[in-house]
Amino acid sequence: MFLNYIKEFIVKKSIKKRLLNVKTSLESGVVKKVGLIIDERYFSKADLVIQELLKNGILEQNLEVLFYKDRWKKSDSIAKIKCSAQDLNWNGSLSGATLNNFINNDFDLLISYYDVEKAILMVVTQESKARFKVGFPKVEKGLNDLLINITTENHSVFTQELFRYLKILNKI
Repeated sequence: MFLNYIKEFIVKKSIKKRLLNVKTSLESGVVKKVGLIIDERYFSKADLVIQELLKNGILEQNLEVLFYKDRWKKSDSIAKIKCSAQDLNWNGSLSGATLNNFINNDFDLLISYYDVEKAILMVVTQESKARFKVGFPKVEKGLNDLLINITTENHSVFTQELFRYLKILNKI
């Protein structure tokens, strides 16, 4: 238990150090393929966020969702793309083929739907090949290109604001 806290602290520190050297480029282009990272420990209404995205014109086959929990039970759905704290190494690298496939996907938009700093979620967001990243300001501000200052419980307001800004930026 104590070693997990140390690992979390070390990885967060290295992420913040790497963020100093990141150069962001805002490529123009229409959003078609969307990645969504959800921390199921703090937000259990993932299906409502997905439905809001689908209502706003994102096609279901173009939406890929990564779910995070500290520990998964055997009874949890197998069809989900899942990650847990065990998928993160001490040096900040990720293990697991499905997790690495998610990171290497060329998303037009990556939505980091979590507002509690977890080292593994921050690594996934940072290493993602997404062209445009959206998240919450409670997490390290250098990870995302657009920050929407709303609580995670207001999923409908979040998606309204997201699509409003995407229209302003000519991304939809």
